[in-house]
Amino acid sequence: MTWYHFKSADDAELDALASKLHLHPLHMEDARSAGERVKVEGSSTYVFALLKTLTLVQGAEDPVLETICIFASHAEEAGEKPGQADPFFIVIADTDKVQVAAALRRAQEECSSAPPPRLLYLIFDSIVDSYFPAIDALDDEIDALEDRVISPAPDLLSEIFAVKRQLVDIRRLLVSTRDASMHLQRDGGLPLDSPHQLYLRDLYDHISRLLDTVETQRDLLNNALDIYLSSIANRTNEVVKVLTVLSTIALPALVVTGVYGMNIKGLPFVDSKYAVEWVATLTLSLTGGLLVLMRWLG
Repeated sequence: MTWYHFKSADDAELDALASKLHLHPLHMEDARSAGERVKVEGSSTYVFALLKTLTLVQGAEDPVLETICIFASHAEEAGEKPGQADPFFIVIADTDKVQVAAALRRAQEECSSAPPPRLLYLIFDSIVDSYFPAIDALDDEIDALEDRVISPAPDLLSEIFAVKRQLVDIRRLLVSTRDASMHLQRDGGLPLDSPHQLYLRDLYDHISRLLDTVETQRDLLNNALDIYLSSIANRTNEVVKVLTVLSTIALPALVVTGVYGMNIKGLPFVDSKYAVEWVATLTLSLTGGLLVLMRWLG
């Protein structure tokens, strides 16, 4: 079995190899496309897999996804007929990325003895295992957000929506990854058949658990958002209550000063030398009476 590794799908040597091994043009196009979803597709001589690693960067709004493209020959068929190519395993990935290098490490350690389908499974399993720390990190972040929503800060809302966007991207990744693992498990024409069915079911179970965790995190985040909005509404109600009380206290003074400020003849105490004292006493009496009435009414 020959292992080929390319850092870029635009490598000229890859084009020559694709022509030699009869790699399908659509698979080559998918390998060169940056926006493709996770997928697994088979042909008569090989299986094509497009997988993605997941990295959460502190302070970044979106998760970092790195693509690993794989062409794995059918080990049980390759090389059996005259002129047929020997088993091959082609990896297109940038190993300068930490997550990519970690995903390929197990397969590289067994590449001398394991057939291509086994190497494909090892890489797939390593990628899925690497999702767990990222999901756990989001768990911790959501727990911290839940602790802060009781006393919300102005920037908390933007942090909540940033985590929600990350969860949307991660869920989209996990759904396509689950579909790919299911395709590997159920398509009898693919090389990962009976010897690896138990491993594939375990892989599918891991992805399903991750999806359940993400759904739970989305619910927790929605609850945190509701609590945040309720806290803001309660704060607003408290401010409105204080302003209402202050306005009510000032109302008698506004009424009295407004009436006496119109310079209408015949108003009480206008001609008295104690007019200011009488008006002040009237204002304070009305204000005090209003406060007593409000307290009595609750």
